[in-house]
Amino acid sequence: MPPSGRSRSVALSSVTATAVLTLIGCGVLILHLIQRQTGTVGLLVGLGLAMVPLPFVLGGLAWLNLSARVPLRHTLFCLGWGACAATTVAILANNWTAGYLIRHQGQLGRLLGAGLATPVIEESAKATALLVLLLPLGQRLRCHGRRTGRPCAPLLRRSPAPRRPRPYQRRPAGPHARGRLRLRPYLRPLPYLCPAPPTGGGPHRRSRPRTLAAGVVLGGMAACGFAFVENALYLGRAFTSDQRQRLDSIGLGDPPSLRDFDSTVQTFVLRALLSPFAHPLFTALTGIGLAVTLTTGRRWLARLAAPTGLLLAMVLHGTWNAAADLGTHGFLVVYGVLMVPCFAALVCFAAWARARSARHAARGRGC
Repeated sequence: MPPSGRSRSVALSSVTATAVLTLIGCGVLILHLIQRQTGTVGLLVGLGLAMVPLPFVLGGLAWLNLSARVPLRHTLFCLGWGACAATTVAILANNWTAGYLIRHQGQLGRLLGAGLATPVIEESAKATALLVLLLPLGQRLRCHGRRTGRPCAPLLRRSPAPRRPRPYQRRPAGPHARGRLRLRPYLRPLPYLCPAPPTGGGPHRRSRPRTLAAGVVLGGMAACGFAFVENALYLGRAFTSDQRQRLDSIGLGDPPSLRDFDSTVQTFVLRALLSPFAHPLFTALTGIGLAVTLTTGRRWLARLAAPTGLLLAMVLHGTWNAAADLGTHGFLVVYGVLMVPCFAALVCFAAWARARSARHAARGRGC
């Protein structure tokens, strides 16, 4: 006998409450870990300075979300995941990996940790938010609560319908074929990740501008929360170090000055002014790759898009980390040659997706 609507809502509320409590627990833990490294004053200063670039990044993602139309609860989940769960996993895994590599490889281990291990850990932790959204638990509870009592079998296992021809181009088109890609039989279909029907008589379905924009929004939100907590950690560390040096200079009889906080100013300029969109840019590549995998009609592209997007995010992240060890001139070269063009390409993509979605809306098309 199918559960009633009340029991279904209670089950969904339990899942939501569990997710919220888990994120809150991770948030408390990450604040404790940061406070141990920065002190209470350093933590408060770091959080305050990390808030400065946050409205600009969230504003840009909110503008792009006008075309993606990702629900608020999903964007908040990705933001909370990046700020709480992803940072907790990253700081624990990075500390253990860095210690292991330094013990066995010395200085080379430190370089390997910053340029190789850290990007893999952090980008994987942020990308997990997008995969969690695709879990079919909530959809299965809703389907079990229907009046017919029919379970969501197509979401959890392959449909018992006759086998279809293997190539993607033989898959039938139409409203009943939506969400039946071979690579997503176990995933929850999301309305903003739906493929476009074949056009012009062609057999292939393609990714809509809305689906690509949704990938950028989801990845950018997870990265925005991650970058906020990471900025608070680095800014808090720099302020604590400057504060100790200032106290030492006062003890030596030197008058305090603004130069005592050079490290804090340099960290703020680098992380909050020059690269506030760095982490969203990295994880946006993962989001685009996952969106293409879920919505394309080409088998080879569906298999390669998500791993390629994640790999590009890791490579770009590793290059950005390695640039910090190249000195001021080397960093500026990497910043101008790599980061600025990548950011400009992301801005052009966002403008294109926004314009295309506006034209589709004007013509009365869905999704």
